[in-house]
Amino acid sequence: MDDAPFDALLCDFDGVLRLWDPDGMTALDREAGLAEGTLASAAFRSELLDAAVTGRISDEQWRRRVADDLAEVCGSPARAQNLVGGWSSLTGRVDAAVLELLTAIRGRVPVVLVSNATTRLEADLAALGLADAFDAVVNSSRAGVAKPDHRVFEAAAGAVGVPLRRCLFIDDTPGHVAAARAAGLTAIHYRHVDQLRNATTALRR
Repeated sequence: MDDAPFDALLCDFDGVLRLWDPDGMTALDREAGLAEGTLASAAFRSELLDAAVTGRISDEQWRRRVADDLAEVCGSPARAQNLVGGWSSLTGRVDAAVLELLTAIRGRVPVVLVSNATTRLEADLAALGLADAFDAVVNSSRAGVAKPDHRVFEAAAGAVGVPLRRCLFIDDTPGHVAAARAAGLTAIHYRHVDQLRNATTALRR
C-alpha cells in the first residue's frame, strides 16, 4: 500500500517554475524613453488583467488593448506596438531545480500545473520545453475562473481524480495559498526551492 502523504501535487507556474527577469519590463520602458513601470501599469491593470486570465479576452486582444492604452504616452501607435512586441518576446526561464523536483514527484503522484494565465500559456509551455512536463494543466483562461476561486482547485484535483484533501498545493501568492487551505488542500507559500524540496521529500522516495 502506497504511504505517500498526498495523492497529487498542484503547482503554480509563474514565480515557482517559471522565473522572470525583474528588470525585463523596466528595461523596455527605458529603451522606449518612458518612466519605469509604465508598461507594467498598463499591462497589469486589474480589470484588464482579470479579463485576460479568465478568458473573457484572448492573449492577443489583451496585448492589443495594452498597446492602445500606451499609444499616447509612447507618442504613436507604432511605437506602442513595438514596445508591446518587445514585451511579448519575453518568455521567462525555467527553474531547472524546481523542474527536476517536479519530474521526480511525477514518478510517485501526478503533478498538475495550476496557473492564472492567458490563452498564450500552452504556447509558452511548448516554447520552454514543458509541453509534456505535467499530468494535467489547468489554465484559468480556459477554465473561465482564476485563483483564488475555489473552482480552480476543484478543477485541478478533478483533472487527476484526487480529492482536495489529498492534494498538496504550491504557490508564491499568499492569497492563493489561503484560498487553497480554505478549500481543504494542504498548501505551502513558496519562497525558494529548498522549501519545496523539504516539503516533498516523502513524494520522491
